[in-house]
Amino acid sequence: MKKIILSIDGMTCSACSNGLEKYLNKQNGIISASVNLVMANATVEYNEKVLTIAQIEEFVKQAGFKSLGEFKEIKFEEKNKKEKIEFIILTILAIVLMYISMGHMINLPMPSIFDPHANSSIYMFTLLILTVCFIVYGFDILKNGYKNLIHRTPNMDTLVGIGVITSLIYSIYNMYKVFAGDHLQVMNLYFESAAIVIYFIKLGRHIDKLSKDKTKEAIQKLVKITPNKAVIKVDGVEKEVTLDEISKGDIVVSRAGEKIAVDGEILEGTAHVDETFITGESKPVSKEKGSKVIAGSMNYDGYLEYKAEKIGRESTVSEIVKLVLEASNTKAPIAKIADKVSGYFVPVVIVIAILTFIGYLIIGSGIQTAISAFVTVLVVACPCSLGLATPLAIVVSEGLCASNRYSHKKE
Repeated sequence: MKKIILSIDGMTCSACSNGLEKYLNKQNGIISASVNLVMANATVEYNEKVLTIAQIEEFVKQAGFKSLGEFKEIKFEEKNKKEKIEFIILTILAIVLMYISMGHMINLPMPSIFDPHANSSIYMFTLLILTVCFIVYGFDILKNGYKNLIHRTPNMDTLVGIGVITSLIYSIYNMYKVFAGDHLQVMNLYFESAAIVIYFIKLGRHIDKLSKDKTKEAIQKLVKITPNKAVIKVDGVEKEVTLDEISKGDIVVSRAGEKIAVDGEILEGTAHVDETFITGESKPVSKEKGSKVIAGSMNYDGYLEYKAEKIGRESTVSEIVKLVLEASNTKAPIAKIADKVSGYFVPVVIVIAILTFIGYLIIGSGIQTAISAFVTVLVVACPCSLGLATPLAIVVSEGLCASNRYSHKKE
């Protein structure tokens, strides 16, 4: 029996992570699987005699997602200036779109060129062009929604995608009716609905991403406790190397004011070492020959030569990060309930939307009202808050703990 943590790409909401988790747990050879939406990874415990890592990654692909390989470190995207500019431009376009489409309803001053009755063609094509900009901007949402629907794991993107496409098609159909002579249909365009839904979904994800990245950044600081370089002794000659160049058995040198590079055992020298970030002990600990030292601890006042014993992912700091990740992947009872409910939520919402559409037609409300109600149910019913709130709260708490530990270490 083995355990592996895979980095997963393509998850956008709790229905995604819940669907992938269910799919993996159904596969022969997988003992248990837990998917973490916030950290974008999956912890899989499997029988190595039955499955290989490549086969598990194929299961992930079959579920509609992509495995980025074994999880090695916490990553967060650097702030992208281009993305910021795009978001600002789309925010301005959203305001312009709402002003043009809704301004005349509340008697806002409007240029006559955008009058829906006097210049219906210009009015309609302006709305269409602006909406297409948002469709391109949110194409990943539509693509992901379609993909998950095909793989029978519908998620929030599926709800939004169906609602947006329905609004778009219905609006284009009404444009055709206007050109065919029914000018009253110019007031039955829903281009702004399709565009603004995409905009708010993107806005929500932007805010959500900031929260996740702050948490990841706090945990990542634990890794940065260890120094980038160290001094080793080779045939009695000191040589500066990077941590990656240190091998087990190497003799590492640490002077006063320097951090311990790797876990090891002291061969020569004495010093007081600050191990606050591990033990919580506020006073430096006296170290001498035969004592163990931990990577990231601070040598206060002595000269030490120690033999490297645990390097890279075997170090104490790496083990702590691994434990934090495993803790974040371990679901609390309330999180399991939220995931279970959100897993059924999307299909139920789709069924309710269809029944709503049929119901409005049966009572004679007309196709326009029926489509409006259909889209409203799909878009308003969002399972993200239900399935994301609990795990996000847990992981943010873990990030704060890691951040406080790091800050305490710096002091």
